[in-house]
Amino acid sequence: MANPTASMIVIGDEILSGRTRDSNMHHLAKELTKVGIDLREVRMVSDDREAIVSAVTALAAETTHVFTSGGIGPTHDDITADCVAAAFGAHIDIREDAYALLAAHYERQGAEFNTARQRMARIPDGAVLIENPVSIAPGFALENVYVMAGGPPGVEAMVASVLPTLTGGAPLLSQNLRIERGEGEIAGPLAALATEYNDLSIGSYPFQKNGIYGANIVIRGQDGARVDAAMSKLAEMFPA
Repeated sequence: MANPTASMIVIGDEILSGRTRDSNMHHLAKELTKVGIDLREVRMVSDDREAIVSAVTALAAETTHVFTSGGIGPTHDDITADCVAAAFGAHIDIREDAYALLAAHYERQGAEFNTARQRMARIPDGAVLIENPVSIAPGFALENVYVMAGGPPGVEAMVASVLPTLTGGAPLLSQNLRIERGEGEIAGPLAALATEYNDLSIGSYPFQKNGIYGANIVIRGQDGARVDAAMSKLAEMFPA
């Protein structure tokens, strides 16, 4: 059977402006691969209600799971929770369990639990909280959408919390071979190999270093024996 699928929505003007480099997608992709959930698409959207609602609606219908990062903080532009609620027609307001978590956190810090911070306790009806041990502000799961923080430490903690609750498939295995020949020289034989092993993914990633042209060939698949066989044949085609 085919593996479950996933998509990701990275939210924030700071990502699209180039001010902040996103690393959350890279981490999520690695973790999903380990448990056999195939990441199919990643969208980066601005802090715009229509854009976020549209992306959530589309991807929730197209993939088994949707993960979002960013936009659940205390400032005016943190609108992800409202947008996910809108995408599913769910009511959203401050929820007692989330409020209690945050109130206790700020009391321990000796900081005011002001109106801005209370915004982080706004959770859609029917959602399940996702623990955030880094900043305490919880994420949540609504239908098949998992709403997470924007900062990498918070995202990594939330991913670690969520993934054990999901049903995965066969983990994706991969092997790599470095070939010091130009892609134009290896393209024909590589295409033939890809046709023969059409159940595998065979990718070519060129490089140029110290005057040497070549490509890293990566073979991926769920059947370890098939990956081994294809890699052995590739090595025979292009001996070092």
